[in-house]
Amino acid sequence: MTSATVAAGPAVPDESAGQRSASVLPGSSPEEQGVDPRGLAALVAALAGGPPTQELRSLVVVRHGHVVAEGARAPYMTDRPHALYSLSKTFTATAVGFAVDEWLLSLDDVVVELAPDDVPTSGLSDDERARLGRLTVRDLLTMRSGHDTDPSEEVFPTDRWVARFMGLPLAHEPGTHFVYNTAATAVLAALVERVAGVGLLEYLRPRLLDPLGFGPSTWELSPEGHVTGGFGLSAATRDVAAFGELLLRDGVWRGRRLLPDGWVALASQAHVPPGTAPGDERNDWTQGYGFQMWRSRHGFRGDGAFGQYCLVLPEQDVVVAMSSAVRDLQVPLDAVWEHLLPACGDAPLAPDDEGRAALAEAFAALRVTWPQGEPTAPVAAHLDGRRVTFDPNPLGVTSATVRFGETSDHVEVRVEGETVALDLGHDEPAPGEIAPRYPGMPGPEPVLAHAVWTARDEYVATVRALEDTQVLTVTVRVTGDLVEVTPRLNVSFGPTDLPTLRGVLADRT
Repeated sequence: MTSATVAAGPAVPDESAGQRSASVLPGSSPEEQGVDPRGLAALVAALAGGPPTQELRSLVVVRHGHVVAEGARAPYMTDRPHALYSLSKTFTATAVGFAVDEWLLSLDDVVVELAPDDVPTSGLSDDERARLGRLTVRDLLTMRSGHDTDPSEEVFPTDRWVARFMGLPLAHEPGTHFVYNTAATAVLAALVERVAGVGLLEYLRPRLLDPLGFGPSTWELSPEGHVTGGFGLSAATRDVAAFGELLLRDGVWRGRRLLPDGWVALASQAHVPPGTAPGDERNDWTQGYGFQMWRSRHGFRGDGAFGQYCLVLPEQDVVVAMSSAVRDLQVPLDAVWEHLLPACGDAPLAPDDEGRAALAEAFAALRVTWPQGEPTAPVAAHLDGRRVTFDPNPLGVTSATVRFGETSDHVEVRVEGETVALDLGHDEPAPGEIAPRYPGMPGPEPVLAHAVWTARDEYVATVRALEDTQVLTVTVRVTGDLVEVTPRLNVSFGPTDLPTLRGVLADRT
């Protein structure tokens, strides 16, 4: 597919991807839907930022039910799955809506009755046990479980997430105290799977995903075999846009009601009131929280870490879906408010060929740049085929071997007893795969890998995930037989500057 589309007719699927059905959203010129293409071009330019820490990956804008702008930063694509992170939560909440409509559970069901085998037999005071007995599905949906702080870090390292969640003390009466709580969503997912008797993706496929024309999607699994719920779903940006359009239409898709009547209105209202601290009026995380989605300064949204968004703007009749790799999550939202909202008019606009050309150019400019340098250096012969043995380090890397070639190099790295092997292209990055980082993750993960010599003693390798946010940049400096490796991530839940590795060259293998 091309890196950008400004459609004037039906959106055309990438047949080679095998990911689209006949129910994709139709395309239109921006002007026909009352959108100034110059405003869209300004939006794309503002979202483009500076890679890799403020990087738009893909974008779909829908107005009046028509795609008016669609594009991606090559090699990313709008019809390829991308990790949604916490945007997964909105899909979990939607599954709850279906389960409620089908009388499998209710919002006021108490959790201990839905998961009796996970109720703790000890470790809670009488007051804490009483609070747990009043915890409902609705409390989980609004993240008002009663925990004083997010319990996720205490839940996810265990083998039984639901049991561990219920075994932690509730400091507050359920329904009274909001704290962002990804573990609560994991419990919701497990409850729906238990009452439905199938996995959440299997449950959603005929009810939601297939009617909307979703392509292949994956969801990470917990140690108990349930989907992780609060994260771990991967879906294409085009599909997220269709989901947003369904929310915008109150759960109706092409005249057919998919979601229960009134569910979207209930789920998108601010069950958790907006914040009141100074500056809250410009913060999109203090506008209130619904059922696993946020209220925004304009409309409401599902969102995920590093800039995965499904924005629903009823006042403008607009949906914006995007995948990103950004550190400051407010920046993309500010760009949408600044550039897209003023571009939306009440009536069709006169054709603007120059404006559409500017939009196409803005999308075409979204290309990944790789470090520049030479494919080889004199010191490469000194390193070729020799194993580097590293000092003990927090990353668990014990050794690495590189074999250098004219068009690509081949690296093998031992990490915690496993071998990671990749080809590293010079002029063009080389495709490859890496094993899942954690048990329960789908895999293998597709990547592009690249390497050049940026100085006579400096080698820079870049590994870019194609369906996730991570870009790993590894800078290798060689001094005689001593090797220093500095790894860095573009975005991360923890530090982006990883521990420096120090090693010594051994004999050739």
